[in-house]
Amino acid sequence: MDTAHSRWRPPLIWRAAQLLARAAVGALARLEVTGEVPAHLRRGPLVLAANHISPFDPIVLAAATRAAGVAPRFMATGGLFRAPVVGAAMRRAGHIRVERGTSAVHKALDDAAAAVAGGSAILVYPEGRIGLDPGLWPERGKTGVARLALACGAPVLPVAQWGSHEVLPYRTPKGLLPGIARALLRRPVVRVHFGAPVVLTDLTYGTPGAARRGTDRIIDAITDILAPLRPDEPDRPRHVDPGRPVDTSRAHRRHR
Repeated sequence: MDTAHSRWRPPLIWRAAQLLARAAVGALARLEVTGEVPAHLRRGPLVLAANHISPFDPIVLAAATRAAGVAPRFMATGGLFRAPVVGAAMRRAGHIRVERGTSAVHKALDDAAAAVAGGSAILVYPEGRIGLDPGLWPERGKTGVARLALACGAPVLPVAQWGSHEVLPYRTPKGLLPGIARALLRRPVVRVHFGAPVVLTDLTYGTPGAARRGTDRIIDAITDILAPLRPDEPDRPRHVDPGRPVDTSRAHRRHR
């Protein structure tokens, strides 16, 4: 993929937002970032695939990617783009709008493919929502991430995070202020780990079942690197958010 003349560069507003995110996370939690994004992949093309456990995740991942030396374009829910001020900032920063539950979701994949083809790093949540697994383990993923990676030939790095669910409640903005107050007092540890690229080279785009197998490998990889981040919470998290619903219909079964 030749992107020498068309490589996307993160605008100043996004680099500044990453710095602000680092300050915000530092005020509310203790951030620990481990693993790394290889230097030759940091500017893209690259797909970062992360688990999703809290409304605080985008801020955590903006800070963690800054620490890792990468400025990915986030695939984010359309609601953020419709919000005053935030929406304009998201558009100027180059993030990719996802209208979940509508036919327009396919446009997001097209936009993401164009971004990767242009040399961008992008960050996506393969679960497609904040997870509702009772143990906060990754759910069965949507196939869009694998289809994107297979179509573009871009490497996929799994990213696991743990602890952000202790900062903001699931139903934010409901309970936002008490959650922030609790975090300011306790400053929970938030851990982010960047794993090794997921092997997808034996899969061919368009082959029946390839996207599903690729998706399962990505979720498996996220699960594998998440386990060491929560060694004392192997089954259920210590912090239980009473406002978070439980849904086991999308439970993921490891394929290794």
